[in-house]
Amino acid sequence: MNPEPENQSMDIVASLRALVGPVAVLDAAELAARPAGVWRSDPLQAAALVRPADTSEVAAVLRWCHAHRVAVVPQGGLTGLVHGADAAPDQVILSLERMRTIELIDPVQRVARVQAGVPLQALQEAAAAQALAFPLDLGARGTATLGGNAATNAGGNRVIRYGMMREMVLGLEVVLADGTVVDALNALIKNNAGYDLRQIFVGSEGTLGVITRLVLRLREQPRSRQMAFVAFDRFDAVAAFLKRIDRDLGGSLSAFEVMWQSYYRLVTTAPAPGRPPLPQHHAYYALIESQGAHAEADAARFGAALESALEARLVADAAVAQSESDCAAFWGLRDDVGQALRGGVPLLFDVSLPIAEMERYAAELEAALAAALAEHRLWIFGHLGDGNLHVIVQVPPQAGPAARPRVESCVYGPLAAYRGSVSAEHGIGLEKKPWLHLSRNAAEIALMRTLKSALDPLGLLNPGKVL
Repeated sequence: MNPEPENQSMDIVASLRALVGPVAVLDAAELAARPAGVWRSDPLQAAALVRPADTSEVAAVLRWCHAHRVAVVPQGGLTGLVHGADAAPDQVILSLERMRTIELIDPVQRVARVQAGVPLQALQEAAAAQALAFPLDLGARGTATLGGNAATNAGGNRVIRYGMMREMVLGLEVVLADGTVVDALNALIKNNAGYDLRQIFVGSEGTLGVITRLVLRLREQPRSRQMAFVAFDRFDAVAAFLKRIDRDLGGSLSAFEVMWQSYYRLVTTAPAPGRPPLPQHHAYYALIESQGAHAEADAARFGAALESALEARLVADAAVAQSESDCAAFWGLRDDVGQALRGGVPLLFDVSLPIAEMERYAAELEAALAAALAEHRLWIFGHLGDGNLHVIVQVPPQAGPAARPRVESCVYGPLAAYRGSVSAEHGIGLEKKPWLHLSRNAAEIALMRTLKSALDPLGLLNPGKVL
């Protein structure tokens, strides 16, 4: 929502500096030096960017903006890919970048209490120092913030074992649009007293409130890790192997990342730095990871499970990591999405659908793109173990935004028939809003609007996103 006319002449920067101090507020000119997000060259735009130092300052900013009808766009690490943190020139960006304190790590309760601006990797490292683990993991771990992870319900590499971000949030503190602070910093795994208010805000993309602090569930630090790259010549073997390896590893499977041949070749062919652990002629490849507690026994079980799959001819070939450097190299191949920037404009998509339908979906997508675009490249990879595929369609530089509607139609159109989702883990933001109806029915969307209206009746929080 834009400010009403009588407020347009108001000096927003001066007013916010009076609330939180001059160094905590950047004006429009200073914002021009900041990129709007990962892989974006356009700068941030807003009337001001305010950087509160604590929850009381967040509340003061939101009270002022509410009183003066100024729209507010919350921002974390700006690693999102759906334009969910874009602001207009007359809006205020509220950045949590100064709220980076890890307030508590309790090794007995196995919880952490953190401010929302703490980077994911910072908590991972702090937990590891106490022989604990925060299992959420994704390629942007060094920049993505925990508040942003919660606001977008981040997924990442180990959902198959630990679940999405919402499974790791025990409690949170949130500031509502009018500045009201809701302290729901529960630290109990079991708390069935009334409505679960935290889940209203997890995944809401900053449209219902601003998450300022979180209580997060930690796990015991795994003491061993086994990894392998495996190759398949047919898709039904991929699905059968997933079921078999998960069973044979007895619940220790922590990642199952699949790459179609084209993506594997992209990240293992020069000038890409990665080197192929397996020959490039197979149809599909999977990175598998198991985390355990007893290195020798875990390695023996992992090897036996792979050998059994090879004997059953589910797997065409396999390469087992022999060291932590091998493990890092394997993950490096999976995470080297930046190779898609070479030679064109990548359009990135994040979908989910039943595993049994993925081969047919990919074939239909390939045919639809061939009919819609004269020139393009298609790469498919992702967290197949939890039903999530990442699709990248690269178009020539001159095609640019003009090609996007046609590509979106090809990618999203078939999902309704499979009861799939247009967003497995990246959220809706602005980019996927026109396609929300494919994954949510009219009654669900109406209920979302009711929640929005109840918590933000003036429509000032991250306006235009999701709904």
